[in-house]
Amino acid sequence: MEVLPDVCSELRDDIVRELSVNPGHLASSLGAVELTVALHYVYNTPEDRIVWDVGHQAYGHKILTGRRETFHTNRTLGGLHPFPCPQESEYDSFTCGHASNSISAALGMAVADKLEGKDRHVVAVIGDGAMSGGLAFEGLNNVSSSPNDLLIILNDNNMSIDRSVGGMKQYLLSLNTNESYNKWRNKIGVWMKQRGWLDESTRKKTIRLGNALKSALAPQANIFEGMDIRYFGPVDGNDVKEMVRVLRQLKQMKGPKLLHIHTLKGKGYKPAEESATVWHAPGKFDPETGERKTEQASNQPPKYQDVFGETIVELAKANDKIVGVTPAMPTGCSLNKMMSVMPERTFDVGIAEGHAVTFSAGMAKEGLVPFCNIYSAFAQRAYDNIIHDVAIARQNVIFCFDRAGIVGEDGSTHHGAFDMAALRPIPNLTICAPMDEHELRNMMYTAQLPDQGPVAIRYPRGRGVMTDWRCPLEKLEVGKGRRVGNLQLTIDNLQLAVLSIGTVGNNVQNAIAMLTEDERKQVVHYDMRYLKPIDTEILQKVGEKCRYVITVEDGVKDGGLGSAVLEYFADNGLTPRVLRLGMPSEEFVEHGTVSQLQHMVGIDAESIAEAIRERVQRFKS
Repeated sequence: MEVLPDVCSELRDDIVRELSVNPGHLASSLGAVELTVALHYVYNTPEDRIVWDVGHQAYGHKILTGRRETFHTNRTLGGLHPFPCPQESEYDSFTCGHASNSISAALGMAVADKLEGKDRHVVAVIGDGAMSGGLAFEGLNNVSSSPNDLLIILNDNNMSIDRSVGGMKQYLLSLNTNESYNKWRNKIGVWMKQRGWLDESTRKKTIRLGNALKSALAPQANIFEGMDIRYFGPVDGNDVKEMVRVLRQLKQMKGPKLLHIHTLKGKGYKPAEESATVWHAPGKFDPETGERKTEQASNQPPKYQDVFGETIVELAKANDKIVGVTPAMPTGCSLNKMMSVMPERTFDVGIAEGHAVTFSAGMAKEGLVPFCNIYSAFAQRAYDNIIHDVAIARQNVIFCFDRAGIVGEDGSTHHGAFDMAALRPIPNLTICAPMDEHELRNMMYTAQLPDQGPVAIRYPRGRGVMTDWRCPLEKLEVGKGRRVGNLQLTIDNLQLAVLSIGTVGNNVQNAIAMLTEDERKQVVHYDMRYLKPIDTEILQKVGEKCRYVITVEDGVKDGGLGSAVLEYFADNGLTPRVLRLGMPSEEFVEHGTVSQLQHMVGIDAESIAEAIRERVQRFKS
C-alpha cells in the first residue's frame, strides 16, 4: 500500500505523456487516478464489476488493465476504443459513452448476482455532472427496491465538461456527514449486529432509524438516505490511501451504499487544474510547458459550432423572443457566445437532454423562440420529449443538432448517425441540413420566423468550407432544394443525378471535380436542403429524366434521404436505378478520423467519384 502514491504519479505521467501526442480526454482521467488505483487495489477485478459512467475518466483504468503498451493507439482507427468497451477487455464491464447510465446498469448486475447466488461486488462510478441526468435518478429511486449490495461512488469535481449547474450541484457543494452522527450510527450498528438484530429483513428499518438520528444530529437532510441508500462522505478522492481505507470498509457492508468523494479535475497537471474546461480535451500539447498546439485559425473556415454561436447572438439581438438552451454543452456548441452577452436568455440545464427539450417546449408555449442545441447522439435520449412535448403541439422549438454525422475519434457512441432516420416519421417536424455556413445561417434565420413550428437543423463537428462566411440573412423557401455545380447543363440531356443533404454535398462537388469533362457532362447535383418536407419537384424531374440516381448522406442510409427518395419513386411509379450512399444500418461505425471513416463507409469524394464513374460507364456500354 505504501507504493500506491508512486503508482498514481506514474499513471498520471503516462496519461499526460500519451495524450500530449494522441489527444483525448485529459482532465477527467487525471482527476480520477487515485480513485482508479484504489478500486483496482481493493476489488478483485474483473470478477468484481466496475461500471464507469461516460468513460471520460477511465484512461487510468485502461492503462492499469493490460492496455498500457497499446494505449498510444487510443481513439485511432483499429486501436483502443475511446471509452470502456466490453468487446475490448473483460475489465470493461459495460459500454459507456453517454452520461447517467452507470447506476441503472450496475444495479442490474448487482440484482442478477443476488438472484444467481454470485458473491461478487459491483461498483458504479458516476460524476456529479452526470448525476443531473434523469436516468441517474431513476436508478437511485430503484436501488432500494431489490436486495443488492451495490456501491455507488459519486465523483464530485464540480464539473462535467463545463462547470456543473443546477440544484444537485449546489446540494453536493454543501452536503456533509456529521461526525457525531457517524460515530453513533456505527456504534449502534455494531451493538445491534452483535445481538442478531441487524440483517437484511431489518436493514430498511435500521436505515430509517439512522435517518432519524441524522435529523437530530446533522444540520441538513440527506437525499440519498431518504432513498434508503446509506451515505458516506465527503472523502478526499485524491488521497489514495484514504480511498483504500474507506473502500475496504464499504466492501464488507451489505445493502446499497453511496460514497461521496471530492476530486480535482486535472489533478497533478497544473495547466489542467487551472483550466479544466479547456483541458477536458485539449488536443496536442507540450507536456513540459503546457503549451497547446492549436490550429492556426487565420485563413481557415470557422467551425460550424462557432457559426451557430455567432449567428444566434445576431438573431437574438434582432428578436428579443429568442432564448438559448443546452444540456451541459455551452462551450462545446458555442452557446457560451450568447451566454456571455445575454446570460438571462441562455440556459445550461445540465446533463438532462429530455428536460432540455420539454423545458424549451414550455418556453415556446408562452411565446418565446428557443434554440435547443444538443449533440445529435445525445438527442437520442430526448426522442419521446421531441414527439410528445414539441411535435404534437407544434411548438416553435428550433433544434440545432451539433455533431451530426461522423464525428471521428469518439466513435460509435458519439456519431450522429440516427437523427434523420429517427426524426423523419414525426409529423409537424421540419428537418434540414446546411451544405455550408451561409446555408446554416439562413436556416437558423428562417426557423425563427413566425409560424414555422418545430424545426431540426443538423450540422457536423469541425470546420466549414468558407473563410468569408458572414452573409446577409435570407429566408429560405421551406422544403425546396437547389441545384449546385454546372447550371448550364440541362437535365434532359443527363443520365445521372446525385442528391445529397448537408455538408457531405461538398464531398459530392469534390467528386464531380475529379471526373473527366465528358463524365461531368453526364451528372447533375442537387443539394436537397430539406429532408422534410422534401422537394418533390426535384424528385419528380429526376425520376422522369434520369436513368441513375445516387443519394448521399452522412447518416444511416436506412430511413434517411435515400429511403425518402425510394419511397417517392415507388409511390409515383418512377423507376430510375438508385444507389444509396451513407452510414450502414447493419453495424456501428467505430472510431478514427473523419476522413478515414467517410472513406470506410463510402461517402468521401473518391468513393462518390468512383460510384459516378461506374454508372456513367454502364450507360455508355
